[in-house]
Amino acid sequence: MAMAVYGERKSGVIGRFRVHEKDTGSPEVQVALLTERISDLSKHFEAHKKDHSSRRGLLRMVGERRRLLSYLKEEDKGRYVKLVASLGMSK
Repeated sequence: MAMAVYGERKSGVIGRFRVHEKDTGSPEVQVALLTERISDLSKHFEAHKKDHSSRRGLLRMVGERRRLLSYLKEEDKGRYVKLVASLGMSK
């Protein structure tokens, strides 16, 4: 995947999930970006089953996303439910 394409996709994800105009770091944006990267890596592993170093990075991202979702669930249940529904996650 080319970097320019990833940059455009990243901007689109930020645009869809931001809370306010200059938002790039809210939990919603962070979870959405991690979900995007996790899905890309999951596709990568279909072709590269023995890429264990990248798999470690994937597990780290999954853990960070889980922690962010837990934080959001404790802070604002409504935002959490909306985010999980919009990402199509089963939580």
